[in-house]
Amino acid sequence: MRTQQPIDVRPVLLVLIGSLGIQSSALISSTLFAQLGTVAVSTFRLVLASAIMLVVFRPPLRRFSRARWMNAGVYGVALAAMNQFYFAAVDRIPLGVAVTLDFLGPACVSFFGLRHSKERHWAIVAFVGVVLIAGPSSGLDRLGILFGLLAGAFFGLYTVYAERLGKAEGGLGDLATSVSVAALVALPFTFQEVTALDLHAVAVLAIAALVGVVIPYVADTLAARYSSAAVVGTLFALDPVVGSLLGWLVAGDSLTVRMVTGIAFVTVAGAVMTWRSTPR
Repeated sequence: MRTQQPIDVRPVLLVLIGSLGIQSSALISSTLFAQLGTVAVSTFRLVLASAIMLVVFRPPLRRFSRARWMNAGVYGVALAAMNQFYFAAVDRIPLGVAVTLDFLGPACVSFFGLRHSKERHWAIVAFVGVVLIAGPSSGLDRLGILFGLLAGAFFGLYTVYAERLGKAEGGLGDLATSVSVAALVALPFTFQEVTALDLHAVAVLAIAALVGVVIPYVADTLAARYSSAAVVGTLFALDPVVGSLLGWLVAGDSLTVRMVTGIAFVTVAGAVMTWRSTPR
């Protein structure tokens, strides 16, 4: 008689914590979009987060191998691009829609891991969902949709490298290095906005950095350590649900029946594709 292994709930709890943090941080950060712009808000948030993480995790940079620098560099660029495009999308379209388009990245990572063509039919369901959300008659900002899709592309890369860093020797120290790389990549585009900072903006950015970068990225990395990129990708299906609820409850986002249906299609299809790509 086979003994069933107990279900490890740690990845579920960690990804849920990360999702709540990222979506809450997006709403907090959006209060500064008019003052600083989305690029500066995203960048300054990363700068503060990198400072916190370097102090806490103290990565041994002098002992980094070439491979570790390469992983940290690619992960950092992915983080910078993902954050910039995501914030640009949130500024133009409802949070729930932006998060759903963003989730397509991890779903695609899982899609290419599927072994059977019949399982890939779920990709059609996801595509129908995207059409329902962002089709020609949706009335949504076209550029916002494009930004959401680009954020998703880099989110897929983030998902792959979260597993690499989570299971690598450096772990959270390497994560701190990657966030620092992300901050350095984006910083040159925001020099002019530094003069627009005031005490209130710095306080908001510090909260957003802790809630939306430090805690979620550490949670995602640990979740990938306890499972895999595929399993974490499945759990990222929570993001559209959390984002839609927060956007509706807090920001007053208006979601049509068609959009809600599309969000459900993408979420379910992405979760199924990812689950079926996971070796069991």
